[in-house]
Amino acid sequence: MTTENYVSELRWTLSDIATIARRNILTLVRIPTSLVFAIIQPIMFVLLFRYVFSGSINIPAGTYVNYLIPGILVQTTIFGAVGTAIGLAEDLQRGLIERFRALPMARSAVLAGRTISDVLRNIMIVVVITGVGFAVGFRPHGGFFPYIEACLLMLLFAYCLSWGFAFIGLAAPNSETAQAMTFPLIFPLTFASSIFVAINNMPGWLQVFARNQPVSQAANAVRALMLGYPVGNSVWVTLLWAAGALILLAPLATRRYRQAA
Repeated sequence: MTTENYVSELRWTLSDIATIARRNILTLVRIPTSLVFAIIQPIMFVLLFRYVFSGSINIPAGTYVNYLIPGILVQTTIFGAVGTAIGLAEDLQRGLIERFRALPMARSAVLAGRTISDVLRNIMIVVVITGVGFAVGFRPHGGFFPYIEACLLMLLFAYCLSWGFAFIGLAAPNSETAQAMTFPLIFPLTFASSIFVAINNMPGWLQVFARNQPVSQAANAVRALMLGYPVGNSVWVTLLWAAGALILLAPLATRRYRQAA
């Protein structure tokens, strides 16, 4: 393949990915119910922990609302990545995957377009939850650019995890099953972590898992960047977890897509 042909093929591949991503975003605009519920859930978590549980939760330093909001943002982006599984399961159930395969388009466009559109949806949700956080007293002290760095880090982390959810969506017979299959995976990772409470308050046997699992590392990194705390190795560890997830899960999802399609 000549350089000119390679550039032309790459251009068409990127165009196909953008088309699929645009199609998924337009679906959200025309049927915004899923986006509304995706926003309502983290808002309920914010209000519940901010006004009901905050008085009974001890944290190492600072106010609980400042501890809580970065964790909620990490949880929200991870839950948002579950939309990859649900969306692909719906497309597969409706026969859209087979139609896409019949079109003269890049095979990688379906998965890449889906995961990219879910990142864009996550960005919208992060903006909304940030506003809710400020409304309930969240005051980050790390500065504007560290805040943006924190948002990019958690969006990247969720994007890499979304390839695992893509595999689940393609393996599930329908969207309801895909959603049910994701819960046993994300609930231990999100609730047995440093998202809501300090790990030192957990039982000793649970601290080992909670301290070293990827979601805790992501929450610690995001919290440190937003609040101006020393980040230590949490950012690099989070990036390593993200890279490992992408390297492992993307080929699995791609192979499953070829089998499903």
